[in-house]
Amino acid sequence: MKTKAAVLTKIREDLEIVEIEIPSLKPGQVLIDIAYSGVCHTQLLETRGHRGEDKFIPHCLGHEGSGIVEETGPQVKKVKKGDKVILSWMKSSGLDVPNTVYSWGGKKVSSGAIITFSKKAIVSENRIVKIPADSKISMEEAALLGCALPTGFGAVTNVAKPKKGNSIAVFGSGGIGLFAVCAAKIMGCSPIIAVDINEKKLETAKFFGATHFINASKEDPVQEISKICALDFAVECSGSTKAMLQCIQSVRNQGGTVVIVGNAKFGETLCLDPKQFNLGKKILGTWGGDNDPDTDFVKYIKMVESNKVNLEPFISKKYSLEEVNIALQDLESGSVNRPLIDMGLR
Repeated sequence: MKTKAAVLTKIREDLEIVEIEIPSLKPGQVLIDIAYSGVCHTQLLETRGHRGEDKFIPHCLGHEGSGIVEETGPQVKKVKKGDKVILSWMKSSGLDVPNTVYSWGGKKVSSGAIITFSKKAIVSENRIVKIPADSKISMEEAALLGCALPTGFGAVTNVAKPKKGNSIAVFGSGGIGLFAVCAAKIMGCSPIIAVDINEKKLETAKFFGATHFINASKEDPVQEISKICALDFAVECSGSTKAMLQCIQSVRNQGGTVVIVGNAKFGETLCLDPKQFNLGKKILGTWGGDNDPDTDFVKYIKMVESNKVNLEPFISKKYSLEEVNIALQDLESGSVNRPLIDMGLR
């Protein structure tokens, strides 16, 4: 069986849309008919060569999406044929099968435990979460629950853990940052400060619950935040080391907490005055919001179903698989919050 996929053949060049041969399923693997795939900054870092040497070229991409189970391999117990599922790079329960090798024109095409830039994909059982049969969530919405929403929400609810009335600033108003803003609103934070260099993104942050807005290309976020409040929490979602440092400088002494979510480019480092620690500040890292997908994803589904989270700004613009390079360009330029690839488009 063959399927169409976007394959990285050379860094800093467009992905190639090709037909790859799907191998037989190993124990613990599931064949998914992909419905939608999100496009993340991780793919930008990979395609633009910002993750260092890539030893696996040519390889497939994509780590968040939604789809329907088409076939299950031996020992798979979590899902069955016909189940609707969320696909995520975050590990959940089930067997862990770390790689698959497809073929294309006699060449081997590498893949990890999950890919989503493909019409059909082999995915490890532990990268799948079943959507409850009675759920009313759409497949477009479900695709965003594989990375963007849980990372942003989890950074606030699972890692920062603010109390009602705590102040918070979110640096970076892309997909993950906007969901962090949304989580902060649900947690009752006040004020909620959005920081970005893109005015359009700051406008969207208002829709999700931000109360104050700082354009970091025009104003110094550290100074502006100090005028607003003694900041309890800062969540960094941009991947900029400059923003990471500003987060640390922005939070209050004796208890101010920073959560670093964004991925910096390979080789970049953060130079920090150790006095920041002496001032009683805390810096926390997170692995995608520290979620337990089997339980947290179901919780997020219920939030979407109850309209606590409105995903419309993320699903208004869709791309075909053949337009994946345009989607990456739009994400890079900041003209779209989170590109969504619709595998049904031509």
